[in-house]
Amino acid sequence: MRKVSVLRRFLIWRIKHMSQRNFIMILSVIIGVLAGLGAVVIKNGVHLIKELLTSNIVINYQNYLFFFLPAIGILITVLYIRFVARQHVGHGIPSVLFAISRTHGVIKRHNIFSSIFTSVFTVGFGGSVGLEGPTVATGAAIGSNLGQLFRLNYKQITLLLGLASAAAMSAIFKSPIAAVVFAIEVIMIDLTMASLIPLLIASVTGVLTSYFFLGQAVMYPLDLGVSFTLKDIPYYILLGLLAGLVSVYFTKMYIFVESSFERINIWYVKWITGGVILGILIFFFPSLYGEGYDAVNSCLQGDYSPLFNNSLFYGLQDEIIMVFILFLLIIFLKAIATSVTFGAGGIGGIFAPTLFMGAFTGLFFTTFLKYLGVNHLNASNFALVGMGGLIAGVLHAPLTAVFLIAEITTGYQLFVPLMVTATISYATIKIFVKNSVYTHQLARRGELITHHKDKAILSMMTVNKLIERDFKTVTPDDKLGDLVKVIADSKRNIYPVIEDDGTFCGIVVLDDIRHIMFKPELYDEKTVSSMMFMPGTSIDPEESMEEVARKFQETRNYNLPVLKDGKYIGFISRANVFSEYRKLLRDFSDE
Repeated sequence: MRKVSVLRRFLIWRIKHMSQRNFIMILSVIIGVLAGLGAVVIKNGVHLIKELLTSNIVINYQNYLFFFLPAIGILITVLYIRFVARQHVGHGIPSVLFAISRTHGVIKRHNIFSSIFTSVFTVGFGGSVGLEGPTVATGAAIGSNLGQLFRLNYKQITLLLGLASAAAMSAIFKSPIAAVVFAIEVIMIDLTMASLIPLLIASVTGVLTSYFFLGQAVMYPLDLGVSFTLKDIPYYILLGLLAGLVSVYFTKMYIFVESSFERINIWYVKWITGGVILGILIFFFPSLYGEGYDAVNSCLQGDYSPLFNNSLFYGLQDEIIMVFILFLLIIFLKAIATSVTFGAGGIGGIFAPTLFMGAFTGLFFTTFLKYLGVNHLNASNFALVGMGGLIAGVLHAPLTAVFLIAEITTGYQLFVPLMVTATISYATIKIFVKNSVYTHQLARRGELITHHKDKAILSMMTVNKLIERDFKTVTPDDKLGDLVKVIADSKRNIYPVIEDDGTFCGIVVLDDIRHIMFKPELYDEKTVSSMMFMPGTSIDPEESMEEVARKFQETRNYNLPVLKDGKYIGFISRANVFSEYRKLLRDFSDE
């Protein structure tokens, strides 16, 4: 009770003495620090577990631990979710997008800790996913709960989710500029100057927190040496096309595996199936273990031995054909390993697998060209640009791709080839795939908020909240006299006709019967069934508001009935939809 009293006094004091703008600035610092700490805990937790499990493994023969470890990590994750959290733990960025579109920015408090615990065990034990998703989910949960605590509105809570996402990305990748671009490109859909400054503050605070605990070293410390020349541009264009096609493969494989596992209703069957597949893949290709950053770092330095260690191919790293084949297999199998990790119940992110596949796409490309006699290309440069190409394609975020690769490698001299490859990759995947791996499920359910403001507002509206239920009903067997009595007691001009069991039969419109309703001699002769008609279309409660708006536009009706399995529920009016739309638009766009 005392806590509530203290909070109330603080809220009253804040309203009197502090502007909303300044309060958001303060919250951006707090969120930046807390999201940064979340990134530090996740990163160190995974590193600790991986070191404990793999530090004593000898590299020159296969180790059977790789077959069992990923399944054990996923089992711990699944058991925690089922028996400890007992609530859904979202997959990072998609869960943030869902919160913005469907729960008014509300994310349950347990996600602050659940995302950390589950991702640490999933990735630490070898799950082939990344850490940025859980880090963003943790930060977003912090931002959402702070917003709820301080009684902020939807617009302000949504801003806090954007701040938290930027801070988390900035901390996990040590890339403050890319984090801001990512928040704008993927999370925030109505950026204003009032929200830009807090976004920058949160991102800087997040990266400074990460620097304090993890040091300032970049993720891929690489001396690029030779920058690109104009004669290399055609090769970067070809790499963009290849990256786009690999992005299509990754997205399609992810969706296919996800839908396949969704059809399995028993959790332990999912776990066993996914654990066995993942164990086999990592047993034969240990470089698929975890995030894979160490393998990528070594390959960028020209050392391909980590790809061969603990595998059937140990000792063959000097054979160019074997390197070429292994690059191709790793690209193909990483998408499967990542998708299976998620399908089996693991928690993680998409960024790391995308960077992994992008690096090996670039290395595969240059190795292939070298085999054809093109020897002047810098393999490391193409690997880095390949990362950008996959980020642009898989995540549908070309700007994020350009700035992220530049920051995590300090490879700013590759800006032009990054832009070329990212643009072509993005354009290529858009031909085949409309939505990214983050958004395909939300888009399928009509819950996706995009930068198209009209669609964004519609996706925030739900049919159930707009249903009007105060219509007087009649039955098909009622007489005109019965209908007149109902009309006298009603303020509506539409009267739904339903059976005793609730089945919808049609409607009677007041204007259609006005010429006979004052003729008492017809009261006992005419029945409602002879005066009713069936509207051209109806609305299902589960339909998206975009579909509802389309139906209003096509029929030009002012009211449409809402039916569930043929049973009458109520009506939705065009005026009510427009009124709610205007209200949300006003709330959504206020500075």
